[in-house]
Amino acid sequence: CVSLNMSAVARGTFESAHADAVHDCAYDYFGRRVATASSDRTVRIFDVVQRQPHQPHHPSTSSDGGVDGGAHVVNGGVTIDGGVRGEHVATLTGHDGPVWCARWAHPKFGALIATASFDHSVMIHKETEPNVFVCAYKTPVGTHDGSVNALAWAPHEYGAVLACASSDGTFSTITYDAASAQWVVEKVPHAHAIGCTGVSWAPSAMPGSLVSAGGGGDHAVSPQRLCTSGCDNAIKVWRRDAGQWTCEATLSAHTDWVRDVAWSENMGLPMNTIASCGQDGKVFIWTQGAPGGAWTSHELHNFNAPVWRVSWSTMGNILAVSDGNNTVSIWKESIDGVWNQITAAAE
Repeated sequence: CVSLNMSAVARGTFESAHADAVHDCAYDYFGRRVATASSDRTVRIFDVVQRQPHQPHHPSTSSDGGVDGGAHVVNGGVTIDGGVRGEHVATLTGHDGPVWCARWAHPKFGALIATASFDHSVMIHKETEPNVFVCAYKTPVGTHDGSVNALAWAPHEYGAVLACASSDGTFSTITYDAASAQWVVEKVPHAHAIGCTGVSWAPSAMPGSLVSAGGGGDHAVSPQRLCTSGCDNAIKVWRRDAGQWTCEATLSAHTDWVRDVAWSENMGLPMNTIASCGQDGKVFIWTQGAPGGAWTSHELHNFNAPVWRVSWSTMGNILAVSDGNNTVSIWKESIDGVWNQITAAAE
């Protein structure tokens, strides 16, 4: 069952019609399509359609697996006014194991969606005509020696660059080289002992660029940076200089596997912020007051259950947390620096 939240009114759920567990869902850049990744080895793509006020509600599952009856309220199973429905438009295949993750690229590169699987591979699918996707790239055998657990596209200012986190303890980047029209893989070994579970890119805007630019004009683009999480209970911050990735900081506060990590947008302000969550049930907010400065941690909350995912809003000031209690909670920082839970939804 997939949950949609397009606004305070247009919230609902629809059946994905996967034959096994759903591990991930991801909106495209415009929020018009959602992709779901499953243990049934497929990714299903749905158009997210808002129901018209005059449109009657007749709940039924269509023959292609989409839901013809619209969205359902999370706690009631009934479509709400102004709800949404998921219309199945495509199914992506090609993996030989459960698909853990799906991520859409920025639309300036066309309709690209990357998928990561237990089968050690990453696939990049390209839409060649409406709702028709073909495999544009698949990592060669041996690129990763373990499950690929997480993906993240870089900010579009860096080009079409995809970061991948793997259980073999490495992360890799897959970059499209326009000159050769080829995808080029770069692998960073020994990133995390035992395995790498998550990856997230830093914003492209140089911290403080908004202030230095006086609130206008072009903002400086910072060197590529990203963070990874791993089974060594650590978060690592990486920076690319002179064609090489180097670890510039190791952040330690979790007492068990770190399940996910997310770097917040800084909007050009002089601060970096990272959220992490772990098997220990805790979520930490990490802040760096100035480029090159020390990172400090603040425990957001102890959920007393494994926490699987963290995700920032587009503006970077609201954090969504998905935990082992089957609950998604939303948190916001007040002007005095205190984080408050503003809502929660139980599935």
